Amino acid sequence: MKRIFPPGAAGGGAGPSPLVEIRDLEVRRGARPVLQVDHLAIQPGEALAVIGPNGAGKSTFLLTLARLLPYASGAMWYAGRPFHDFGELDFRRRISLVLQEPLLLDVSVKDNVAAGLRFRRLPRRQVDGRVEAWLERLGVLHLKDRPARQLSGGEAQRVSLARAFALQPELLLLDEPFSSLDAPTRLRLLDDLQRLLEAHPITTVFITHDLDEALIMGDRVAVLLEGRLRQVGSPQEVFSSPADREVAAFVGVETVIPGKVIASQEGRVIVQAQGATLEAVGEAAAGRQVYLCLRPEDVTLWPQDGAPASSARNRLAGSIQRISPQGPLVRVVLDCGFPLVALITSASYRDMGLEEGQAVTATFKATAVHIISR
Repeated sequence: MKRIFPPGAAGGGAGPSPLVEIRDLEVRRGARPVLQVDHLAIQPGEALAVIGPNGAGKSTFLLTLARLLPYASGAMWYAGRPFHDFGELDFRRRISLVLQEPLLLDVSVKDNVAAGLRFRRLPRRQVDGRVEAWLERLGVLHLKDRPARQLSGGEAQRVSLARAFALQPELLLLDEPFSSLDAPTRLRLLDDLQRLLEAHPITTVFITHDLDEALIMGDRVAVLLEGRLRQVGSPQEVFSSPADREVAAFVGVETVIPGKVIASQEGRVIVQAQGATLEAVGEAAAGRQVYLCLRPEDVTLWPQDGAPASSARNRLAGSIQRISPQGPLVRVVLDCGFPLVALITSASYRDMGLEEGQAVTATFKATAVHIISR
């Protein structure tokens, strides 16, 4: 049986005390584990974006944090105290939860935002002040007297957020709050939420399957796959240096090349991969079997013999297999003896006159290649 340490004891470090700490957590549905978290510490004031595909356990994780789902084993601490030390009402008053579909009462907008404050028996003047302040910050003060049932999806979610913020929670839990909204509405709400959290730094856990939302909202990103927490780190670390092949695939690393390290010296690694010799920055001993991971935006395409001298250490000849426009960008799949994916601008695509079957040269820097052991 694993030893369960109290908060702050991991590794003997003397870093800041987390608001939430989780160790060896397992949540079950019947006899089947649906969520496993070896260790996670959520720091005061940070926004943690939890990403993963549908069915990965994201909502289970959030509902467990909210004490709406029991866990089978492990330990959770809040502000240095075990979760079970808090009474249900005491804990509820410390958090706010916003779900995918706004759960609004069949009353006015103003009364929806005031509901939790009135339940806490705050003075009327204080309730009115908070309600108007948060409706204004979320751009829906002009709707305060409108019945909640007459709101659009975006308006209803703004009211739901105003109600959550008005409670002044220590921990804000957001379960894919924008997934049902159209793209323009979603982007405006994301921008407003990011601005509000910068001005009012509440510890926030933001659940999403959308990678762009995670990049916008997350100070750190946690990746859940198949019910297990697989990686936690800064957005740059997770998206550029995924922990394993499955994380790489989820965060958009489209090129994953198996290979063998043939030389390693001073932080540079030479890998024999599918008939090509490629260079990467990292540490791996000669003889090790590895995967080379490369994001499509890190690949540059050139006419077959037109690649100039540059700092890019890797050059590959290939032929275009598929071209897929993606809004202002174009996804190009090459055959270089193995599939290689590039993401280029529409302007570059037009300037080079690219077409399927055309021979091109692909270049990318050694620093763009991430190594994963296999």
